[in-house]
Amino acid sequence: MTLTTIGFDADDTLWQNEAFFRLTQERFTALLADHAAPDHLHDRLLAAERRNLGHYGFGVKGFTLSMIETAIEVTEGRVPASVIAELVAAGREMLEHPIELLPHARAAVEAAAASHRVLLITKGDLLDQERKLAQSGLGDLFHGVEIVSDKTAPVYARIFARHGVAPDQAMMVGNSLKSDVLPVLEVGGWGVHVPHGLTWALEQADPPEGAARFRILPDLSGLPDLVAALG
Repeated sequence: MTLTTIGFDADDTLWQNEAFFRLTQERFTALLADHAAPDHLHDRLLAAERRNLGHYGFGVKGFTLSMIETAIEVTEGRVPASVIAELVAAGREMLEHPIELLPHARAAVEAAAASHRVLLITKGDLLDQERKLAQSGLGDLFHGVEIVSDKTAPVYARIFARHGVAPDQAMMVGNSLKSDVLPVLEVGGWGVHVPHGLTWALEQADPPEGAARFRILPDLSGLPDLVAALG
């Protein structure tokens, strides 16, 4: 089958994202330094994020609520209101942070859009993802934008069907093996992993072994040549 459609992840594929979560987490541990060690706070926060995904989904809002929940837990309900206020402010700052495009992001999307249908497929808070896309200046390059609550094989299958694309005619490009590569390989598409220096613990996964449609690129500059090579 001929490759007709290229999907791009957004966060940490086209623009920076995880770095801001890490900075906010450092602020969180500093605020609660009198109550618990950084490693313990990290573990408790990650546990809260994991159990809250089904309630709050992915993104800044769920992260902020998980920080507040963890602060209440580790202080046994004695966390000062001023600390809660600072955590809320930290979450708001994340939602207002300017977009920083990653190297080669614009060129890669422009090159793909010149010859293929290109889709943005991202998960997280609807308003935040819409804001980031608008600020990125890349919005007009995409033939379709899909903001979903999670990225699984059935979700990708529905997206491709909605756009009239057979899965084996589609490629997904992203930094997360768990969300951007493995589920697309499962439905029969191409999965291209572009690693980012920072990966959230809940997005980590092992690379697939022996997958014929799996590729790794050190950065987005190599995408046009890969697409051309695949015909």
